Amino acid sequence: MAAIWIPKRLVEIGLVNTAAENAASFISHCEIEYESRVEAAAREVLLQKRSIVMLTGPSASGKTTTAHKLADCIQRLGHYSCVISLDNFFKNLEDYPRLPDGSKDYENVDAVDVPLINRCLAELLEKGRTRIPDFDFLTEHRKAEWSDLELGGGVVVVEGIHALNPALSASLPRSKVYKIYAGLREEYSHKGQRVLPTRDIRLARRMVRDYKFRGHSPEKTLSMWDNVCTGEEQYIKVFKPEADLLLDTSFSYEICCLAPLVTPLTREIPEHSPYAERLYELAGAFSLCSPIDDNLVPKTSMLQEFLGE
Repeated sequence: MAAIWIPKRLVEIGLVNTAAENAASFISHCEIEYESRVEAAAREVLLQKRSIVMLTGPSASGKTTTAHKLADCIQRLGHYSCVISLDNFFKNLEDYPRLPDGSKDYENVDAVDVPLINRCLAELLEKGRTRIPDFDFLTEHRKAEWSDLELGGGVVVVEGIHALNPALSASLPRSKVYKIYAGLREEYSHKGQRVLPTRDIRLARRMVRDYKFRGHSPEKTLSMWDNVCTGEEQYIKVFKPEADLLLDTSFSYEICCLAPLVTPLTREIPEHSPYAERLYELAGAFSLCSPIDDNLVPKTSMLQEFLGE
């Protein structure tokens, strides 16, 4: 089957601002479009009679929530479905690969137990059941308790940064696997010049999420970002051609919700920080967007992964 690709589109911020004048209608339209893309993916998986969906995407692409929404949609279409997170297959702390400076290399595929992933997925296909490990991120060790997973004739959605790496599904018939790359496909321009590429929107998503939910300063997120992007190029985007479908996780109204959240973060970074200029530039680009109160975002929206209370 030929891969289903969606080209990137460049949208003038002025058009977004005009649409934002009727925020409720704009938000509803964008949410319906995203949900329709997820449903189309679910229908394609079922049409192709695939039992395992491998879903990946770069940082802050919304892959985790999208994986759960895809599984929910498959359920609504009458087929049992569940989600497996590859995070549960992390190796123990002492077994992590290391970067040249000695720090842990979380982005490396060798940070996860590839043989165990293959075994579990093969068991799901052959027996309809398997046992899944549970990882404790506080201790960075696998828990003693494992979870039983019954799939029967349903569909399992496997999500994680390495999901499209062929090594993770090497034991499976390709005819049973559907591969999805989740990523933003909409960028924004001002006076004909691109000012908000998808990578900057993902950075804004991650900064807001890290600050609101993880207690990370903007400086900490920015200090990690280059390594995150390098890891994406090495371990995620290189396998993009493996995908059967590129699933768009863009929301046109999102930049208007991020705008009033990104600007205040400039007060949280020291002026002498080596990352201050980068944050000021990002905030400057978002200042071109008419603000939309993030309280208007539906509670069921994928964007709640980044904007939620």
